[in-house]
Amino acid sequence: MRQSMSNFPISFDEINSRARAQALIFLPQLLPSGKQMGREWVALNPRRPDRSLGSFRINIETGRWADFAIGAKGGDFISLAAYVLDIRQIDAAKRVAAIIGAKSP
Repeated sequence: MRQSMSNFPISFDEINSRARAQALIFLPQLLPSGKQMGREWVALNPRRPDRSLGSFRINIETGRWADFAIGAKGGDFISLAAYVLDIRQIDAAKRVAAIIGAKSP
């Protein structure tokens, strides 16, 4: 069952927008194994035994991400946090909001 955000003070869109604006603050906290390479954050995928940088990439400007080694992908920073932390989207939205300093519920 999809959880409502009616009690959440800001929308998913607003959280993602703020995360895009603070991507180079947010990404090192979520994926400290990574580094910036051009417009991408390249990191080890903590969800698998990843030993070298290269296949797990996040577009810093859009939040789109993919692990090309296994075909996992998503379209924003909330879905990235949900994937990396293995949590629900609503919980990921709260976590992203906390990292970027947005009001949390």
